[in-house]
Amino acid sequence: MTAARLVRRCNHCSKHDVVAALSSPSQSSLPRRQFSTTDRRSSQDSYKLLVLGGGTAGSAVANKFAAKLGRGNVAVVEPSKKHYYQAMFTLIGGGLKEFDMSHRPTEAILPRKCHWIEARVAGICPDDSAVSLTNGRTINYEYLVVALGMQTNYHLVKGLLDALEHDPAVCSNYHPKYVQKTFPAMQAFKEGNAIFTFPNTPIKCAGAPQKVLYLAEDYFRRTGKRDKATVMYNTPIGVVFGIKKYAQTLHDQILERDIKLNLRRNLVEVKHETREAVFEVLDAEGRTETYNYEMLHVAPPCSAPEVLWDNPLSDKSGFVDVNRETCQHTRYMNVFSLGDCSNLPTSKTAAAISGQVGVLGKNLAQVMSGKPPTGKYNGYSSCPVVTKKGFCILAEFGYDGKLMETFPYNQAVPRRSSYLMKALAMPQLYWLLLVK
Repeated sequence: MTAARLVRRCNHCSKHDVVAALSSPSQSSLPRRQFSTTDRRSSQDSYKLLVLGGGTAGSAVANKFAAKLGRGNVAVVEPSKKHYYQAMFTLIGGGLKEFDMSHRPTEAILPRKCHWIEARVAGICPDDSAVSLTNGRTINYEYLVVALGMQTNYHLVKGLLDALEHDPAVCSNYHPKYVQKTFPAMQAFKEGNAIFTFPNTPIKCAGAPQKVLYLAEDYFRRTGKRDKATVMYNTPIGVVFGIKKYAQTLHDQILERDIKLNLRRNLVEVKHETREAVFEVLDAEGRTETYNYEMLHVAPPCSAPEVLWDNPLSDKSGFVDVNRETCQHTRYMNVFSLGDCSNLPTSKTAAAISGQVGVLGKNLAQVMSGKPPTGKYNGYSSCPVVTKKGFCILAEFGYDGKLMETFPYNQAVPRRSSYLMKALAMPQLYWLLLVK
């Protein structure tokens, strides 16, 4: 998400709040919402609007509708006590931010007038407008927003979970626990192969596996280790980035920095006792390649949440089947979805959610009033790709790869201004504008 786009979307914050947010990178500079625990818990079993998921998308929707619909009419189902700003995990893994800056209590994020149901979704029955929870409760709804995010499937790579738990050289920026291993792994690295992977599945923030690659290579260079390091990027896809303009810049980075690029390679096993990573070669059936590693960063296989598999709401891949312009379900008109669990055909990022939430909010309000939805989402998404400490390209695009850049200069060029926006402005705008 860019600062410019988020500021334009904000119509409920004072100028003083926005200036305060942009002037300081500390969390303490942000105005905090007061909340009451007793007001938030409820045994109520029916709501006008039920939101599944209290992450970026779910929190943003809840905050749009709680005040509008009034106390007792909106509920959010979310099991986690912590809300993470996951876009910061890249900088944490690169040693450029502290982990404690990336999270806040869920209760501090959700609006006062909504009920927080601290449980997991066990099932969704759209024909009955009902959701079952793992605690045995059933919640009925008039309108439903599904914002359950994506599921990371570390277990699908043989030996990976064991390696993440026991090998300090194996890390992943896709998990709150394992991201805290990434920078220590960079620091401990002395020589040999530093391998970075991309999964052969859908993924949230498809640029993240490259961001950590470039940050690690830059760190090795700055600390005098680069000459003894073979930095390797193994990816199952045939390109380094899905948008041609930015792909060229990133490919140039790979060539200029002597990063070994192995296309059409998919990680299938990690043998941490011998520090070996096994990859299948996708263009040669049955063939594998094994590499020794001294550092291994894994972007895990991802999927829609398991609760959505084989559900009437979902398409064949398990993602919620919505109209790509309105975010309304294709068959159940009282159901909407956005974010990573939807099948909106765009990159799964917080920036995409910033574009979706306004459209969904408008359309849901219209449907609640008995009108047809008129808001149209254009597929906007953004990926600030950090190329080294202090520099970043700012990829912005919409459906079908259409460029949707905010600024008049070439955003494919790594710039310090783009990095400062990602590292300083965007975290503050996330907490102040997007999820509030």
